[in-house]
Amino acid sequence: MKRKKITLADPIVKDQIKQNINTCWPFKVDETEAWAYWHPAFTPEECEKIIKIVKQKKLEKATISRGYEKDYRDSNISWINVETEHFWIFRKVTDIVTNLNSKFFNFDLYGLMEGFQFTHYKAPGGKYDKHVDSGKGHYIRKLSLSIQLSDPDSYEGGDFKLQTGSESTLLPKEQGKLILFPSYTLHEVTPVTKGERYSLVAWITGPQFK
Repeated sequence: MKRKKITLADPIVKDQIKQNINTCWPFKVDETEAWAYWHPAFTPEECEKIIKIVKQKKLEKATISRGYEKDYRDSNISWINVETEHFWIFRKVTDIVTNLNSKFFNFDLYGLMEGFQFTHYKAPGGKYDKHVDSGKGHYIRKLSLSIQLSDPDSYEGGDFKLQTGSESTLLPKEQGKLILFPSYTLHEVTPVTKGERYSLVAWITGPQFK
């Protein structure tokens, strides 16, 4: 059976044009921000308390999907999971993320399914080269957060950068500040050249992007 060729001369098409009917999907302007912040998420005293909590745990070498690669990711990590003694951390961060998401991202979210990752970068060379937090095989990570636990005067280097365009954006280092950004954003921590840098990171999961 021959398929009928549709042209602008077709009566149905002419009628749609006459009635100004738009057969395209409705498009909206993307208002998703590249990143947002909350300061302070934790006081200096609370930051030190979190560092103390995690230092009592056993830290392990951070890995990537291919295993341990010091030239790409050089840091030690531990985890904070939902427990009664740590609930105050989860409660505070959940409230902040909910607030920021409603204002700057408006993503459909589930919550903190993976807990918090405590990361320790140490001079010389502690770093994490450019990477994204989302990808096939992971939970569906939609937002990533990083909380600066260290006093910025206690170390050098260790800059947290987001690749928001042709150049990287250097993010602020205030102790206790929470940075929130889409998990598909390319980002990095540059090598620590002096001292030690402590941070708390987490990923907010949600349903598949559609």
